[in-house]
Amino acid sequence: MLSKKQHTFFITQFKSFFSYSPWLISSMLVLVTGDAIAVDFHGYIRSGIGTTLGGGDQACFKARSAPAKYRLGNECETYVEIGLGQELYKEGEKRFYVDTMLAYVSQQANDYEVLDGSDDVGDGESSIRQMYVIGENLIDSLPGANIWAGKRYYQRHDIHINDYYYWDVSGPGVGIEGVDVGIGKLSLAWVRNTDEDYVSEGAQSGTNVANDTFDIRLAGLKVNEGGSLELGVDYGQANLTDRQQDLNFDNQKGYLFTAQHTQSDWFGGFNKLAIQYATDGMVGSGHNGSRADNGKMYRLVNQGVVNFSQNIEGMYVALIEKKDLAGDRGQTWLSLGVRPAYKWTEIMSTAVELGYDRVKPEDSSLDTVDLTKITLAQQWSAGSSFWARPVLRAFFTYAKWDGDKYNAASESIDDGDDDGTTVGFQVEVWW
Repeated sequence: MLSKKQHTFFITQFKSFFSYSPWLISSMLVLVTGDAIAVDFHGYIRSGIGTTLGGGDQACFKARSAPAKYRLGNECETYVEIGLGQELYKEGEKRFYVDTMLAYVSQQANDYEVLDGSDDVGDGESSIRQMYVIGENLIDSLPGANIWAGKRYYQRHDIHINDYYYWDVSGPGVGIEGVDVGIGKLSLAWVRNTDEDYVSEGAQSGTNVANDTFDIRLAGLKVNEGGSLELGVDYGQANLTDRQQDLNFDNQKGYLFTAQHTQSDWFGGFNKLAIQYATDGMVGSGHNGSRADNGKMYRLVNQGVVNFSQNIEGMYVALIEKKDLAGDRGQTWLSLGVRPAYKWTEIMSTAVELGYDRVKPEDSSLDTVDLTKITLAQQWSAGSSFWARPVLRAFFTYAKWDGDKYNAASESIDDGDDDGTTVGFQVEVWW
């Protein structure tokens, strides 16, 4: 505990040293006072080093035009999310909470990589991913319901082993969630994502188009023993200004319908089955695209984690996504993957990840491409669960694809090559 004299001296020195960073000063002042005890610190990190056999940096393998790739031993960047949250008010069941998150990504090329995208090698970037306040039980007639506003990850659904977010309307917005309607919990949200550098049909350019998404979800429907159903409807539209309307900017809009069943106690884990259908501007991952092609999207996702035996636990996924778009610009994406891990001890395991992606363009004049990737990883983790983190892993990855159809992410792969091998070491942690 600092004395009053020590406290004053400490704050004076910090103000002098960080005189050009008011935000940093405020943060440090929190840390040197007792308030730091109430701060929730959370986040995510993945980083490491790898190389491609034959020379060069680590290549990462992804089928051309596939929306995702299998990630074990196949992530070439350093990605960080740093979150700080704090309770601001609590009186009985009523509570206000602020949450924040900054994200950083760099190509792990140097020890120092700037985060403004200007580095010739690392090309790092940073972003405010979350900055919002949530108020709990503010409405007496709706106990358990929460009101939120700000920028946040909003009830996202993903597939872990290929890092694919198939239902994601995250962004700045406002909403109420968790309203008990008897059969389940209802959530309503209004979220925005903006298309940049829009070019009109005329000579005008550089005007952004705001895209609004209205999200309605009903979750927690008990349909069978251990099983629950979640239903969702998303409507997205371009929110044009008068000038944009006069200039005939596209007024794209569309719907996304989702039905998802989650089964717990599924061979020691869970199974999740999602069916989605989208139209026009909503054929993407969850929000309207004002320049999206007219058309339809069908998606089926089945994934889960199971205990194959006492010492083997793993995840699987089967996905098919079909987009029928104007001008034959759609495609069909098939993705199959499995990652079993054998647990040697409580903290050591060996994992194998096999992933296959196949992309067939709607335009019959274009070739179908595919890519198969297999990774062997020796892991040390904080526990034996599939989800145990931190994990330190040494990996060996081999991928094979259709000749020059591989979308190379590294100069270490020569044009015309149809396979590649990498080795490396990675750390991954969330907390």
